[in-house]
Amino acid sequence: MLTALEQGVKGGRWFSLIDKVWKLENLRAAWTRVRANAGSSGVDGQTIADYARQLEQELTCLQAHLRRDRYVPQPVRRVWLPKPGRPEKRPLGVPTVRDRVVQTALRQVLEPIFEQTFAEHSYGFRPGRGCKDALRVVDRWLQEGYTWVVDADLQGYFDSIPHDRLMARVAERVADGRLLALVRGYLTARVMDGLAQWTPEAGTPQGAVISPLLANIYLNPLDHLLAGQGIRMVRYADDFVILCRSRADAEQALSVVQSWVQAEALCLHPEKTRIVDATQPGGFDFLGYHFERARKWPRRKSEQKLRDTVRSLTPRCNGHSLATIIARLNPVLRGWFGYFKHSCRTTFPSLDGWVRRRLRAILCKRHRLPAWHMGESHRRWPNAYFAAHGLFSLAAAHREACLLLRLQEPH
Repeated sequence: MLTALEQGVKGGRWFSLIDKVWKLENLRAAWTRVRANAGSSGVDGQTIADYARQLEQELTCLQAHLRRDRYVPQPVRRVWLPKPGRPEKRPLGVPTVRDRVVQTALRQVLEPIFEQTFAEHSYGFRPGRGCKDALRVVDRWLQEGYTWVVDADLQGYFDSIPHDRLMARVAERVADGRLLALVRGYLTARVMDGLAQWTPEAGTPQGAVISPLLANIYLNPLDHLLAGQGIRMVRYADDFVILCRSRADAEQALSVVQSWVQAEALCLHPEKTRIVDATQPGGFDFLGYHFERARKWPRRKSEQKLRDTVRSLTPRCNGHSLATIIARLNPVLRGWFGYFKHSCRTTFPSLDGWVRRRLRAILCKRHRLPAWHMGESHRRWPNAYFAAHGLFSLAAAHREACLLLRLQEPH
């Protein structure tokens, strides 16, 4: 298969793939990835730990069902996740552990085939690529003068992909009928939301292992259409921006996208899709960052999510020791900084100060000091006090990162 990927297959289509899906080594590798990703149980209530206890029996049975065409995907459990700062919720589909194993095995077979066809500027859910790669490209193009930005949003993308058209995209490279039937089985698996059940007529469930790959496959023609016209787009799954040198170019690019989206039974969000000048106030958001006037910082929702997490760890009536509280805070602060360390330096001191105020409020409560007496609490527990107790400082980490970067620059 590796040789065929390098040299190509006759007609560009693969005719025998299902045997690679149910190969026991592939199923074991898939299980390893499913276990690493953890996650909750599906409609059958079986957990990762339950599956692991009888792993060989489960995998052998799964292989037999796939070989004999007796495997049928189970319904997907619907859960609703809150959207930070917004009243609506995001639907998530949770497959059973068994279905996650098969979907992962299926993805491990399909992904190398379609990776050969994906465009350079697609970064979401692809091997060896990630958010920071996409952000670096956006940074570079902004610095090169591509400051007119089409900030686009596909409305309900994962829930609106037409099944027949998506299957036609997959069939362009795959001619194995049994594998195609397996893919369609996941698309049409019943959804259970409490006592309600239904069969989806469009979309691919967010939360399914195979969904990100299918989403990339459906948008791949748009990627190549824009690249062929010299339009600079950076896409991460259904989130993308187009960078141009002039407003006229941006309007033309948006027109191309609108025509393609309409023809493919998708929809651009009328309120969230806009053209902006990144050199002026307002800017645009992309992958958690806000870009404006040659600077970037965490977008409001990204900072609010950090604050909400810190609040949950630092209630004033916290019964844990300061050392324990800081030990729980530090991984959160380090993880957030690891992603947002490329923000402008003014981002970090105010957040550090806010975190310390949360800790001082806890100490004031314990020492029966009035909460409003922050001057006294600052003298009693200065910044150095928290540094001595090991509290991670965003500002100090940013200074160290900038110093390291300067040392690495060629002289």
